[in-house]
Parts: sequence; structure tokens; C-alpha cells
Amino acid sequence: MSMLSADEQRIVDLVRTWVDREVRGVARDLDHTNTYPEQLIEQMKQMGIYGLVIPEPWGDCVVSTACFAAVTAELARGWMSLAGAMGGHSVVSKLLLDFGTDEQKDRYLPKMATGEIRATMALTEPGGGSDLQAIRTTALADGEDYVINGSKTWISNARRSQLVALLCRTKPAVPPVGNAISILLVEKGPGFEVSRDLPKLGYKGVEACELSFDNFRVPRSSLLGGAEGQGFTQMMRGLELGRIQVAARAVGVGQAAFDDSLHYAQERTSFGQVIWKHQSIGNYLADMATELEAARQLLAHAARQYEAGRADMEAGMAKLFASETTMRITMNAIRIHGGYGYSTEFDVERYFRDAPLMIVGEGTNEILRGVITRQIVQRNK
Repeated sequence: MSMLSADEQRIVDLVRTWVDREVRGVARDLDHTNTYPEQLIEQMKQMGIYGLVIPEPWGDCVVSTACFAAVTAELARGWMSLAGAMGGHSVVSKLLLDFGTDEQKDRYLPKMATGEIRATMALTEPGGGSDLQAIRTTALADGEDYVINGSKTWISNARRSQLVALLCRTKPAVPPVGNAISILLVEKGPGFEVSRDLPKLGYKGVEACELSFDNFRVPRSSLLGGAEGQGFTQMMRGLELGRIQVAARAVGVGQAAFDDSLHYAQERTSFGQVIWKHQSIGNYLADMATELEAARQLLAHAARQYEAGRADMEAGMAKLFASETTMRITMNAIRIHGGYGYSTEFDVERYFRDAPLMIVGEGTNEILRGVITRQIVQRNK
């Protein structure tokens, strides 16, 4: 990523070195055994990765969005699940910074910066998918409490997170629907159940869970920012960083697939020469390198726009392009490796299994195309 300060570049270099030394050698086994990477997560905490977006006085080392994206890409280059383990946490951190009350910031951010408290966001519901305005989980006022009922699904890191940013309806029926939606900052307790870990094609090691709420009571001070009806707007801003993070994951996975393919194409021989010299393989490598660089530059542009203000279109473009690009790159990596690409003894099959998550996560690409189109029209009336 360009436009990093010298200190930020050192942070990215530190993470890159750590990934090469500690992650790449164990990621395959952790993935195949679906093992939670406890030791790697602890090392990420020690490096300050969970506090990258949290400034003083709560954190020690806030970085630019471009640096955050570059760190995310390096983590994903090693194992995409590690980037996923800090993605939702970082979005919740920014939600607190942008919209939280002083009491909420002081309560959560210092421990979130160190990773002592890990956070996730709970948006998706069994019947809703990317249609967040159709959510049915309710949090109705009852004296000094909210009483929460409903369910969520595909919530990453839910079992091991201590704080959940829960998107819910604080009014049962108020048109327009967005005015009835709020975010509650909830901790686990009676009536809040993490029911099961969902089986997944890829994104192994890190849990994605179903959540259920049955008359779960939280204090009214749990309302993000203290005002009802702001949750949809707040979460849309949070998802801008979330989509930049997912785009960065895609760039990291794409880079890993390209690196492995380039290395293999210079070692493997057929018909008397190394295979990169065959035009078909060379063309794959050229397309992979070009599209990967385009995705990286679009990601950098989205990061700059996010720092400047609203970046819903740019973040959507970066996530859309980077995820679709990585799907092609991982497929071509298998083609280049031939039969070995289908073998679990090589990492390219893992990249191929991880790539689809970026297409459907943080808003499906079909939804994002609609977001992009509306922004194009709005900006060009």
C-alpha cells in the first residue's frame, strides 16, 4: 500500500515478517483440523493488532486506514482466518469511536485496544441476509432495561468475543424502517445463547455462530450513542471500514495464491522447459499480477476516501473488485498447479476455499452493485 508513514511501514513490515515466520508454516494444519489459533491470536494481541484503529487516550498506536488495510492484507496472506479474527472487532471499535458516549468509550476501548475484550457485530438474521432493514430481532424498552428477543446467524468470533454490537429494532413498526433500528452493546448473560458453530467451506479455525435471545435484558445505557433510531446509519458507516477490511483480505489471499503460482511456475517443468515459458501459463501470471495490482490500488483509493469522509461507493467498489479478482486468481492458481492444485498438500486449494467468503461477506456483491449504482446516480444528477 502506498502513502504510509515510515512508522506505519515498519508496522506492516513487522506483521509481514511475523506471518512468514509464525503463520505460513502452521496455517495448513490449523485449517485442515479446523483448530482455533489461540497462540497466534495471543501474538496478534501482543503486537497491538487489535488496537490499530483505537487512538489515545484509550489506545497506543492508531494508524491510518491505508495501514490498517495493509496489515489486514498481510494477515490474510498468511491465513485469511487471522484477518477475520480482527475484522469485526475493528468495526466495533470504530463504531464506539464515532458514535459511542464518553462512558461507553471509557468502559470498552482501553481493553479492546489490548485485545483483552474482543468484539464482534451481529447483523445477519436467518431470513434476512444482506437486507438489514428487514431484521426482526427486537429490543423493547422496559423500565431501565431493554428486553431482547430474536436470533442472528453467521456471526464471526461470537463464541470468543466478550462484546457484541447488536443490530435490532427498538420500535416494533415505525416507517421508514431505518428509524426503528438501533445498535446495542451487549455482553453475554442469561437469555443470550451462542447455540452452535456453523460448518463452513473455508474460513476455518475461527467460529461463525448462531445466536439466540430469549427475554435477554440489558441496561438502557447499552444503546450506542444514547439515542434510538440511529443504528442503521451508524452501521452503514461501520460497514464502510468493514468492506475495506474484506477487500484487504481478498488482496492478501490473492497475493498468496499469486506468490505460490509464480514460485511453482519457475520450478515445474514440462515438455523440456519451466512452465512459465508456456504461453498459456505466462498469460495466467500476467493477468493475475495485473488484476491484483488493480485491486490493491482500488483498495488504497477507498482507504483514502474513508479518511476524507464518506466512502460507501469506494469501499463497495474495492470489495466488489478485489473479491471477484481473488476468486479468479485462486482458480487460475489451481490451473497452474495442475493436479497438485487439487491436493490438500498444497495451499492453493485453501485459498480457493477461502475466496468465496469475500464475495458473500459484509454485503453480497449483488447488493454492493446496487449500492454503487445508487451512488453513481446520486453523484451525477
